[in-house]
Amino acid sequence: MATDVVVLQHEGKRQGSEKQHVFCKAGPGYATPLDAMSGPRESLIYVTCVYSGTGIEKPDYLATVDVDPSSPTFSKVIHRLPMPYLGDELHHTGWNSCSSCHGDPSADRRFLIVPSLISGRIYVVDTKTNPKAPSLHKVVHREEIIQKTGLAYLHTSHCLASGDVVVSCLGDKDGNAKGSGFLLLDSEFNVKGRWEKTGHSPLFGYDFWYQPRHKTMISSSWGAPAAFTKGFSLEDVTNGFYGKHLYVYSWPGGELKQTLDLGSTGLLPLEIRFLHDPSKDTGFVGCALTSNMVRFFKNQDDSWSHELAISVKPLKVQNWILPEMPGLITDFLISLDDRFLYFVNWLHGDVRQYNIEDPKNPELTGQVWVGGLIQKGSQILAEGEDGKRWQFDVPEVQGHKLRGGPQMLQLSLDGKRLYVTNSLFSTWDRQFYPDLPVKGSHMLQIDVNTEKGGLSINPNFFVDFGAEPDGPSLAHEMRYPGGDCTSDIWI
Repeated sequence: MATDVVVLQHEGKRQGSEKQHVFCKAGPGYATPLDAMSGPRESLIYVTCVYSGTGIEKPDYLATVDVDPSSPTFSKVIHRLPMPYLGDELHHTGWNSCSSCHGDPSADRRFLIVPSLISGRIYVVDTKTNPKAPSLHKVVHREEIIQKTGLAYLHTSHCLASGDVVVSCLGDKDGNAKGSGFLLLDSEFNVKGRWEKTGHSPLFGYDFWYQPRHKTMISSSWGAPAAFTKGFSLEDVTNGFYGKHLYVYSWPGGELKQTLDLGSTGLLPLEIRFLHDPSKDTGFVGCALTSNMVRFFKNQDDSWSHELAISVKPLKVQNWILPEMPGLITDFLISLDDRFLYFVNWLHGDVRQYNIEDPKNPELTGQVWVGGLIQKGSQILAEGEDGKRWQFDVPEVQGHKLRGGPQMLQLSLDGKRLYVTNSLFSTWDRQFYPDLPVKGSHMLQIDVNTEKGGLSINPNFFVDFGAEPDGPSLAHEMRYPGGDCTSDIWI
């Protein structure tokens, strides 16, 4: 997504004559989300791959996958960058610089920031020197982070227009949620301290997104690391070890201005996104356990409110640990033109597309099953209100039975291709899909109808992480070398 030149448009409009084009050097990314949609088609994608928790004593690694259909290595892993330590659980990634720095010609999208959820290390990876074969640039060690901030269990990374980097942290070194907060790194990836002001840390940590024109950052809340690292337990939910709040901060001031209690409709609010248009004052958060998409928005008095936007009903099931199975919305994203929202139901096994041109009234426009616990051949059966039992028909891809459930998503800049992996977190993978750590993850491509809506599996694309040289690995987040709709923020 990085560009060296941009077209300056007279009076904000594109001009047809080449003589009217004026070229100048710009910072990374694009001036607007709509400009980004006209960017080049993706040819590479980086995938965090995990051996932690699988029984294989190998370091986690960053895989480079060829997604260029004209390439002889299309749909193949063409490079692997192993980390220097064991037990990291690589999770989400971000950039040292993105479209928030587009106005700064000195900014350069060069380094991928790779936090480790379990070990608390941060790996800084150079993707610019050789995009096909990234190299390790720096390690920020857990001991330094804890000594200077008390923070551990690292999750989401976002760059700031200033050149600093903020990383959300889910607890202290002992796994207590009360130690959560936001780590601040400088442009050389030195630990500066906490981003939030003293006394303004959230009760729980997870994801965050900021909208500078509204001077607001909002974060979400998974749970206490001491609880979720042992596996999921409803008793832990009852005992208050999981979150149900959104935390509204002043941006860039770091003052906690408001806490939104999502109540019984918003248990385990995970991924959170504003609309990409920086003028918009609304966004969504996916609440995993209650399987609801909640919309948040600003009021006229500058306070924030929320409402239920989409609800996925639990399914009555047989031969499972509970009598009802939630969908478990664990990831979602929004197309760069703010027209479509996509989310996964990790347990049910479907990927959904909603038209959100009217954010108050999302409309289901596409749905496809790519795994899940209730697919044909499983011992688990769904039961309808009429008492009839049934299972979902999940197709094979290139002769492969689809494993696990859809988890992480990434969308092409033009919105026409949706990539899907299936690992959530190694401990939970073992609990809900015990075959997944044994057989490994896979990555799919779903073709998207951006005119009328609709989703279909691309039969020509399948990346099998079960066939990796060091054994089956768990594939999690995906990131394009030039940025994408889950990494870049516009100011």
